Amino acid sequence: MVTRASRWTQRLLDSNHGLAWLGVLSAMETLILPVPIELVMVPYMLARPARLWLIAAVTLGGCVAGSLIGYGIGFFVFDSIGQWLLDTLGADAAYERFSQRFSNNGFLAIVAIGVTPIPFQVALLAAGIAGYALPLFLVAVGLARGLRYFGLALLVYLVGERALALWRRHALLLGTSLLLLIAGVVVGMRVLGGP
Repeated sequence: MVTRASRWTQRLLDSNHGLAWLGVLSAMETLILPVPIELVMVPYMLARPARLWLIAAVTLGGCVAGSLIGYGIGFFVFDSIGQWLLDTLGADAAYERFSQRFSNNGFLAIVAIGVTPIPFQVALLAAGIAGYALPLFLVAVGLARGLRYFGLALLVYLVGERALALWRRHALLLGTSLLLLIAGVVVGMRVLGGP
């Protein structure tokens, strides 16, 4: 997986359209690619530090585009394409677990799966199937993946070459910490907002 990501990173660096291809890769990773986009994004950031924040923004844009496609698959054609996608990814069990969380609190469930290293496809499909409000869905995707991608950009800015190793080692802990922070904000807003 790392070797494939290294080849993709090198192609991006050699291309005049590297940023556009990064957006396409991000959309594809959001939908189906088994290679985490961070394995391409972080080395690309390291090679192009002057474009660090733009790289994070393009990656987020690609993710949002891919998320819209996944939402549409869930909303319009889950029985055919959506089920095939879950079967292909071996994500049936993850989908069942996520569906229960989603029915309890869709927004927080999307944010939770978006900041942790869990396949995001199940959130996209479940939101589409449920007909979850598209504006809230986009805010949740933008918040979750924005925290993740711009957090990585900040990490690259602060620690440079060590960023990828730190992300690999602490991705689950960082994702869980962000999830707890977001849950705390949501609970706080509900408590302060009253019943």
